[in-house]
Parts: sequence; C-alpha cells; structure tokens
Amino acid sequence: MALAMTYLRLPVEGGADPGDLARRVFGSAGWRQAHHGRVLDLGGNWQGLHYLITGDPWEGRSPEADIVCGGRLLTEDGSEALGFDVIYLSTDRVKVAADHLAATPFPSRRFDLVAMAEADVQGVNAWGEDARDKLFRPGYDALGRFFTDAADRGEGVFKTMG
Repeated sequence: MALAMTYLRLPVEGGADPGDLARRVFGSAGWRQAHHGRVLDLGGNWQGLHYLITGDPWEGRSPEADIVCGGRLLTEDGSEALGFDVIYLSTDRVKVAADHLAATPFPSRRFDLVAMAEADVQGVNAWGEDARDKLFRPGYDALGRFFTDAADRGEGVFKTMG
C-alpha cells in the first residue's frame, strides 16, 4: 500500500508543544473537516514532488527538503495511537520554505521517469509523461500557495504520512 501525505497549517501559540497539539488535533476523527481550508492533500504523489524539488527521493538540503520530507517527527513514541506519523515544520522553517518556493520555478528539468524509477520513487510506475504537467506542476503550485499562506499567518505546518 502506498503512503499518502497530507498537510495541515495551524497557529502554534508561543510555548505550545507541537506534539501535544498534534495528538489533540489528529486524535479527532473529523480533523480534516474541522480544519477545512487549512489542509493540503498530496496523496501518493508526495515522493515524486520531493524528488523533483531536491533530486533525491528522501534527502536534500534545507529549505528544499523541508517542503516535503523535512521537519521534526512528533510521533516516534506514539504513532500507534494515531495510526500515522506526524512531522512538524516550525514557523521559521515554513517561512524559509515559502520564500524558496516563491523564488524557484517548477523544477521540470528533473522530471525523468527512468531516473525516478531507478531511485525507487513511490508511484513512478503509474505515471506517464503527462504526469509532469497534470500531477506535479499543480502539486508544486499548491505547495507554494499553502506555504505562503502558512508563512503569512505565522503558522506551523504538520504533515501526516500513513
């Protein structure tokens, strides 16, 4: 089964523990509906986007890597309770990632299905040549808007993977 990634942008009040906030928010079955307008679902295309942004399926330098895979894993001890992992990106890192996305055009030069398959990028076997413009360019644009909105509002970003 393919892993899916969903983003949620939330204010993290000074001194609040992001782990406590994550358990409270994501412990509720209706968290997506409760935070409508603050959610971005990349589904199974997250790793393809990470590869296009960084050139690697998992790693990369900050701020590029922060956009998809970067952040602090909050569920090391309690992912069983939620049923998925939660990764947190602090407001300062959100701002730097938003600035990077705003200043960087869509990295279409990295779209190479053969190279992505060799790197074992999740989902690559289901994509055709049109995926660059039909899946990934809209996903990249959505990430840019999402991160800009979060940065403009001083919000942290929580990513769920499962």
